[in-house]
Amino acid sequence: MLKTAIVGASGYTGAELAGYVSRHSHLQLAGLYVSENSLDAGKPLSSLHGKLRGVVDLPVQPLVVADIAQQFADVDVVLLATAHEVSHDLAASFLQAGCQVFDLSGAFRVNSAEFYQQFYGFTHQFPELLAQAVYGLAEWNAEQIKQTDLVAVAGCYPTAALTALKPLVEAGLIDSASKVVINATSGVSGAGRKASLTTSFYEVSLAPYGVFTHRHHPEIEAHLGHPVIFTPHLGNFKRGILATMNICLKAGTTEQQVNQAYQQAYADQNIVRILEGQWPAISKVEHTPFIDLAWQQQGDDLIVVSAEDNLLKGAASQAIQCVNIRNGFAVTEALI
Repeated sequence: MLKTAIVGASGYTGAELAGYVSRHSHLQLAGLYVSENSLDAGKPLSSLHGKLRGVVDLPVQPLVVADIAQQFADVDVVLLATAHEVSHDLAASFLQAGCQVFDLSGAFRVNSAEFYQQFYGFTHQFPELLAQAVYGLAEWNAEQIKQTDLVAVAGCYPTAALTALKPLVEAGLIDSASKVVINATSGVSGAGRKASLTTSFYEVSLAPYGVFTHRHHPEIEAHLGHPVIFTPHLGNFKRGILATMNICLKAGTTEQQVNQAYQQAYADQNIVRILEGQWPAISKVEHTPFIDLAWQQQGDDLIVVSAEDNLLKGAASQAIQCVNIRNGFAVTEALI
């Protein structure tokens, strides 16, 4: 059994991680942590997330950074469900303590110090960790994930977009002179658990946000290798992401070539589901680790739609996929 700790356990993603770890046959929940000044410190996780009552009743503990080396010496796996600036500061300490680190923030997703200066507004202090980190897009980077102790789990919007687009890029089917247009809508849980007027259900109405400025835009481009126009939207529902992508194919690309690209990429994958005769919908993937794909072609125009649960395939369940891959467990262990 691998002793597993969750940092940032009181949030929505942290609670989902705790549920997965509790039913994983190869992981043992070794501790739940929040920041020292968190108002949730000392409370049972099940009192914060009632669905875990009788499942995970451990209290969340304040993390004392100075004690990491000693306190985590016998911990095998650390899951960081923390903000990027927190993960940036903590990851090195957990790695030095001998832990495998699976970071769900954006702190290590792109191996470029300039990327963080431009899009996150800070100077990255750990270029050697950026070089070591493997991007945790589970279906595409499994071999690299097996070889590292630092996995930067892919973002929720990027997972929805990259899963849909990478087969086409790998097969060389997208017109190189065009940009892929991505319109995606997320539930309000993507903004986290902290109360905010902008994510209040009474205030939320379907609307775009972060136009040309969302940090997932450059993340998508960095790992796709093709320019995109990405517009995120906030929907007045709890969880899930639906992404619609408009693609200009190379002239003469056939439906058979498109179908073959997706079959080659995902025929042997358990988490990616290719739909036939129906379009993806959030209702079909919420509370599951799956991501659904479907597409339709007309001449050189292709529309691809993906759907996922932003808290699961977009965060927690993908992190557990990466844990499973890194440690040689069945990819779907604890997920299905």
